[in-house]
Amino acid sequence: MPKRTSTLRRLRTEQPNSSAQNLDQKSSLDIARLINAEDATVALAVTRVLPQIARAIDLVAAALRRGGRLIYVGAGTSGRIAALDAVECPPTFNTDPRSVQFIIAGGNKALASASEISEDDAHAGRKEMSRRKPTKQDVVLGIASSGRTPFTVAAITEARRRRARTVALTCNPNSPLERAAHLAIVTQVGPEVLAGSSRMKAGTAHKMVLNMISTAAMTRLGYVYGNLMVNVAPKNEKLVQRAIAILERATGADHAAATQALKASGNRTPVALVMLAANVSRAEAVSALKKSAGHVRDAITR
Repeated sequence: MPKRTSTLRRLRTEQPNSSAQNLDQKSSLDIARLINAEDATVALAVTRVLPQIARAIDLVAAALRRGGRLIYVGAGTSGRIAALDAVECPPTFNTDPRSVQFIIAGGNKALASASEISEDDAHAGRKEMSRRKPTKQDVVLGIASSGRTPFTVAAITEARRRRARTVALTCNPNSPLERAAHLAIVTQVGPEVLAGSSRMKAGTAHKMVLNMISTAAMTRLGYVYGNLMVNVAPKNEKLVQRAIAILERATGADHAAATQALKASGNRTPVALVMLAANVSRAEAVSALKKSAGHVRDAITR
């Protein structure tokens, strides 16, 4: 245990932030200003690793295009951020829930309650990854601010052993997680306002990176038209109205025509869009989307 404490002291994310030394003596406004000023540095840390993020996007898009999966893995805050991004993909892009998955140390119960002891269980990391049976078709992305979480490092090591492409997302360079993965994205955000609380800047950085990876990969697959989420599944009234508005913006159709097209498509937004934009029947739109592997713009221009 002393060895672990010594290791933590060397990590940038575990260092005290000199700007926040007297945090407990500051006013509410001063605390808010300080956190806001530190948060403003996060985007710059992400900017520095955009080339690595772009490589990850290409890996993920290629995997999904060939029927593979994106599997996130993490513990604690990292696992919850991973879960948030994974579960938002089906409603945003109408993807199969199996295509973007998450593994969190401690299982799904750790989403709602802390399970810190689980992150030290390397055996569980290997076991959980083995259960997903990753192959060379898949991309596995491990998230750990420290870069040394045993559960996550073991999971990534197992995924790589099974020939999956692996990505490390961390905030500390030269970590075990970085060494375990094919590609590393290291967002060096530095010390937190609340020393060691990686739910803050580190968590924000990693949420930003996952937003980029999933959104850009889905865009590359053609599930976005312009900057519109044209694959949205209209499963409630709000989403129906959003789908109609998307059709109006994308095609110039009036509200009545967009509403009718959505209804005629069987409430499938991309089908309705191809019908309107290419002036084709529902059957022709469905066929074009099938031939283009769901790439909306390609289906329209076929």
